[in-house]
Amino acid sequence: MNERSERLGNEKISKLLFNLSMPATIGMIVNALYNVVDTIFIGRGVGTLAIGGLSIAFPIQMIIMAFAQMVGIGAASAISRSLGAGEVEKADHVAGNSFGAVLLISAIVMSIGLIFTDPVLRIFGATDAILPYARDYIRIILMGSVFFSFTVSSNNLVRAEGNAKVSMIAMLIGTGLNIVFDPIFIFALDMGIRGAAIATILSQFFSFIYITFYLYGDSSTLKVRWHHLRPDYRILKEIFTVGLASFARQVAGSFVAILVNHSLAFYGGDLAISIFGIIRRVTMFLFMPLFGVVQGLQPIVGFNYGAKKYGRVREVIKLSIIVTTVFASTSVLFGELFPYAIFGIFSTDAELISQGAPALRLVIMMIPVIGVQIVGAALFQSLGKAVTSLVLSLLRQVLVLIPLLLFLPRVGNLALTGIWISYPLADLISTLLTGILIFKEMNKMK
Repeated sequence: MNERSERLGNEKISKLLFNLSMPATIGMIVNALYNVVDTIFIGRGVGTLAIGGLSIAFPIQMIIMAFAQMVGIGAASAISRSLGAGEVEKADHVAGNSFGAVLLISAIVMSIGLIFTDPVLRIFGATDAILPYARDYIRIILMGSVFFSFTVSSNNLVRAEGNAKVSMIAMLIGTGLNIVFDPIFIFALDMGIRGAAIATILSQFFSFIYITFYLYGDSSTLKVRWHHLRPDYRILKEIFTVGLASFARQVAGSFVAILVNHSLAFYGGDLAISIFGIIRRVTMFLFMPLFGVVQGLQPIVGFNYGAKKYGRVREVIKLSIIVTTVFASTSVLFGELFPYAIFGIFSTDAELISQGAPALRLVIMMIPVIGVQIVGAALFQSLGKAVTSLVLSLLRQVLVLIPLLLFLPRVGNLALTGIWISYPLADLISTLLTGILIFKEMNKMK
């Protein structure tokens, strides 16, 4: 067992969580910043309908990421527990199987997406006006999805061995290059929304190169050789079983987007779809520090649970809930105080800003409590308790949100407002239910 793995079981929890979460948090914020900057360039360089095209394409990108995260998080959980139990060879075999799985799955998703582009975009709510923008963007994104998927999946493995800094650098490379490439391809080469997509896949390719060199270099704890790539049914089953919760959460979010986009088109038209595209970018940015903390938490929980150090597991869960609540409360304050300025960054369209700012205030109002829900889902995933993790992952975005989205717009004259207030209500209800399960699990580990 090397020094990084030894730290997971012995170093002071607060210091360990900071050291693992800070690089992950920076990386996640930077990754969200890429989505924000992309939308700003497209909104100002192409127009409001192009933002609508991004809004339609975004859930498809999330499905691509969901497959990568399913493999990556499932493998990372198995690797953390294997290293905690001293089973280094198994950890290498898990990593090798994850490489093969993510490359095969991403190639299949890319092929299906390219063959059925227009029907899929229609399913996700593309109107006649928005469809050409969404099509131009997503077809190019699909072509580079193999590189993106491998990087997303492998970042989880790097964090599982305790090296969050490398994962952060990989995300910084992708985002930094994308911010540089965007104005070149959108404005200088006058390629519009296709230029934004090309800038995205080029930047993701360089992240892929970096993470691949690290994993096959001398610095990584994992030493994947050719025989580790041989498929092992038991390992693949473990990867997919544990990773299924993350997959379900993200795919559920994408399919909820179908309902949301069609509802937005019905109650508010193309403008409402573009407004939600911006709100989604902003809320992603607010959520990223929380996910960064969770990514630092997962290897600590997995390793110490495997090593039967339950006191350390309890300690890191309590600390993570406190930190995520502080992060969420601070970031939401800015959104509530300056919604018009935030929308003004993305567009000069006066109607978009006047309708979008009040909607943003409604959607984000209960995010300060959501850290409990995010930490809870990650806790049960890291413990290998796939069923509970799956239920918690679906709770907020499916089990609670969908009924609210179907019911509230029809109450009185709420209409579009009913869609916006469904989000804070779902945040509150799911957090209360998750808190009960966390409390019970923590008592078991006393």
